[in-house]
Amino acid sequence: MRKILICLLLVATSFVSFAQPDKKIRAQEQLIIDLKRQIARGETEIGDLKRGRASAEETLQRLAQQVDSRNQLLDATQRQAVKLGAEVSRADSVARGLMTSLATHKEQYAAVVREAYRNYRQSGYLTYVFSSDDFHQVTQRVATLREVAALRERQMQRITSLSEEVSVQLADLMSRQRELDSVQRSLIAQRTQLQRDVESARSQIKQLSDKERKALQEKQSREKTLTVAVDELRRLSRDNKMGATFTNKTKGLRVPVTKGRVLRYRNNMAEVTGPKDAAVTAVYEGKVVDVKRNRITNKYDVYIAHGQYISSYANLNSVSVSKNDVVTRNQTIGVIGSGVNVMTMQPEYMMIFGVYAPKPDMKITADTFFKQ
Repeated sequence: MRKILICLLLVATSFVSFAQPDKKIRAQEQLIIDLKRQIARGETEIGDLKRGRASAEETLQRLAQQVDSRNQLLDATQRQAVKLGAEVSRADSVARGLMTSLATHKEQYAAVVREAYRNYRQSGYLTYVFSSDDFHQVTQRVATLREVAALRERQMQRITSLSEEVSVQLADLMSRQRELDSVQRSLIAQRTQLQRDVESARSQIKQLSDKERKALQEKQSREKTLTVAVDELRRLSRDNKMGATFTNKTKGLRVPVTKGRVLRYRNNMAEVTGPKDAAVTAVYEGKVVDVKRNRITNKYDVYIAHGQYISSYANLNSVSVSKNDVVTRNQTIGVIGSGVNVMTMQPEYMMIFGVYAPKPDMKITADTFFKQ
């Protein structure tokens, strides 16, 4: 009888738990949906431009934005595939664990039944009860038999419940696998469409004259310069004390992109390139006075006040700070933004840094701030 109790107690402690699906997958799905809608709107606008009297330059600019959106969609879909792949592995692992646990439960339950039957055949439960030394022992042995019966019943219920969990987990595994297959097919289709977009844009570029190409390059260069209401930002930072030690003589700052390098300086601006998904960091401690989103490119601009000075970080794919946040030097504030070179239709990752003095007539140059 003691063997039966020990066996059942071991069985009762052998359940398997499993994690819930990653909620980030659903957020990634929503991002993909939003990007697809953005691309659909872009295709409509490009069609309207081609049917109208828009210049080749305007059409090319829109095509470049569309290629960038398509690249973002590919990146988002690839991340979705990775997350789903991890979920498939997790679901498969859980299903295998549940099936192993179920088999163990059944095997242990069978051992309990065999042990109980062997005890019954050898002496019988009545003999077990009536061979007691006194009434107190009779009561204890009857209680033990009832507990054994109750444990066996609970074990059967656990086996039934575990069988249902196995079925649910296997169904989830199949669903995840179908979802992953769908995402992978979508990736193939998107890459094909991206190549078509690039070929269409390059065909447009070939039709441009040398003069038009030069004008387009100059226009693209101008558009990389931040267009902000600096006077309003100066007003917002008038009483700011955070980072007040920053001046136009500050030197030795870290380039505000992880593993980034300054491509070129333009007065108070600097174009900083970096690897995909590189972190963008604040060059100095201060207070975030504004965060804006460009309605055309869908990228973010962040403005940080260092005392009365303002640093700006444009073309960020995502941001991790909000207006009025206090930041420390070298704190991550976002992720470098993607873009497309209009003349080559090649993707690039760039952040535009700017610095503004407290007074508009105070000349300031970006190339004096960073480590050389």
